[in-house]
Amino acid sequence: MSEKLGVMICGHGSRDEDAVAEFAVLAERLRERLPDQPVEYGYLEFARPIIGEGLDRLRAQAVTRTLAVPGMLFAAGHAKNDIPSVLNTYMKDHPGFRIDYGKDLGIDAKMLRAAAGRIDEALARAKGDARADETLLLVVGRGASDPDANSNVSKLTRLLWEGYGFGWAETAYSGVTFPLVSPALQHAARLGYRRIIVFPYFLFTGILVQRIYTAVDEAARQYPGIEFIKASYLADHPLVIDTFVERVGEILTGDTAMNCSLCKYRTQILGFEAEVGLPQRSHHHHVEGIAHHHGPAHTHPHHDHDHGHDHHHPYPHAHHPLGPQSLARKFGGVKPT
Repeated sequence: MSEKLGVMICGHGSRDEDAVAEFAVLAERLRERLPDQPVEYGYLEFARPIIGEGLDRLRAQAVTRTLAVPGMLFAAGHAKNDIPSVLNTYMKDHPGFRIDYGKDLGIDAKMLRAAAGRIDEALARAKGDARADETLLLVVGRGASDPDANSNVSKLTRLLWEGYGFGWAETAYSGVTFPLVSPALQHAARLGYRRIIVFPYFLFTGILVQRIYTAVDEAARQYPGIEFIKASYLADHPLVIDTFVERVGEILTGDTAMNCSLCKYRTQILGFEAEVGLPQRSHHHHVEGIAHHHGPAHTHPHHDHDHGHDHHHPYPHAHHPLGPQSLARKFGGVKPT
């Protein structure tokens, strides 16, 4: 029997209906680019279809081998642990159905140009006349308990900073780690730049992006002498779609190795030494498909080491003064941005 290929985009899922809709648009864009292969998608939690349901749809179309890619910017716990665990379990339950797993979007020249495209759009809307050297760029990442993923946001910030020649740049995160957006904006506003561009390096909208923009509005009211500009998140920028298509193709050529040189599950990383070699398993099985409405997987060869983690393993800097727990206490339990 001949092999029939299919493509599976594996997302995290969101409580925000607009974010779920935008992820579905991503799948549609990939269908347009890959007309010879069925393309489906699924989520770990909070939305349907879950990943297993997406795989069921591929099997119903007589697919025998699936090329699965994480619909995520960087490889943190979800891409390294949760998704591979779900895919491995599905293959175990469906003998003869092969799943090969690709890598995250990562630091990539196309992704850098897509980010620059969103910043260019924001600059075109600017009303002031601040020069590049009078402008500060604040890039906001999602934030993870994986320092390697967090460092990638800082690398992206530096590439954009140096590319544009901005006067200064800072990196902040929307959760889990530090610094969060509000203290980062306070810090940035005191550096004396006429303009601050805030760029959420996110694929889709959602509660976190909305909180980022709210924090920018609050900072703009507090510092009326500074021009604050909100850049858009990436969404279905054509270069983002190009990168996804490339990641799918790389599975067939065997180029699926994520960068594990600084993986906290593989080697001892300063502050995270206790997480080396923790078992690979998903923590999402109890919330698969739960929606909150407002109204062997052939894992890539570099990751066949057992490097998952318990989602509840304590983040070593959970009580950092610029992190979520400390700021929540400071503001009376209200979750900060």
